Amino acid sequence: MKNTSFHWKPFIIITLFTSIWINISEVFRYFLLVMPRTKAFFQGRAGVAEMDWGIFAIWAFWDTLLTAVLVLGFWLFAQVFGNTLKTATVSGTFIWASVFVIFWVATANMGLADWKILWITLPLSWLEMVVGAFIASKLYDQPRFA
Repeated sequence: MKNTSFHWKPFIIITLFTSIWINISEVFRYFLLVMPRTKAFFQGRAGVAEMDWGIFAIWAFWDTLLTAVLVLGFWLFAQVFGNTLKTATVSGTFIWASVFVIFWVATANMGLADWKILWITLPLSWLEMVVGAFIASKLYDQPRFA
């Protein structure tokens, strides 16, 4: 990362490219692992863990916001520590702890999820964030984004 000034255009482009991975990861984790366990936890109660177009739109907004926070977090870490694999890992882990750990612990603590689901969601969401930060790292390394 040669440029220490923040530029919106590369940030938006990198966010959009990185969001492809984030969306794929979120959809995989939710439909294959989280949704069935959430429905079982609530014993098949109607309307729990359902997906329709309105919820899908909110989810798309969530994923885009999550990706923007991840890319910005990586950029900030890279300004101080350089664009390295360690920086991608640390920034991805920081964003993961700030978003996913707080969300899932709070959800389970309020009785809205089984504590056992954290053994699935937390490691996979950590991998999602670290890979996303790595993608942002590689894209920021490109001369057109410098």
